Amino acid sequence: MRKQLLFASMLLAAGPFAYAAGFSLTSSELKPGGTMPKSFEFNGFGCSGDNKSPALKWSGAPAGTKSFAVTVYDPDAPTGSGWWHWVVVNLPANVTELASNAGAVGGANLPAGASNVKVDFGFAGWGGTCPPQGDKPHRYIFTVYALKTDKLDLPADATSALAGFMINANKLGKASFTSRYGRPK
Repeated sequence: MRKQLLFASMLLAAGPFAYAAGFSLTSSELKPGGTMPKSFEFNGFGCSGDNKSPALKWSGAPAGTKSFAVTVYDPDAPTGSGWWHWVVVNLPANVTELASNAGAVGGANLPAGASNVKVDFGFAGWGGTCPPQGDKPHRYIFTVYALKTDKLDLPADATSALAGFMINANKLGKASFTSRYGRPK
């Protein structure tokens, strides 16, 4: 009886994620595990890229998805807490892709209803790769989240950490891939 209760509890806990098994995220411009092109590098802080966000596409969202959020995070940044490069929230459920440079500051290239959240560069929009020169290539984790709510109610000046909290509190599933980028000394 005890084993049956434990098994039933595990199934209930995994329920929301069981439907996310086919959820996937891809990019026509990035290869998972590959090296990112310089065009996605930040333009500032000693970096000189084009600061354009890559095209992203997802499919297989779990049943009940009401909206999406997209994040890009560098866990290797020498900050003690990583670095948020992009956070987009309130992507409508019928949106399944973001075009190249959708992350432009100001949000003009985002689908209607979606908005950028302030990243660690201090603005709301795509903040490209910019690891310190000579560091081993950093990992950039691209993630799309399927959410159980139509909209995350965030203040206009919300931080990426606050958005991350609200995303995780409302997620039905997620799909990710990681690309790398480094700058020689």
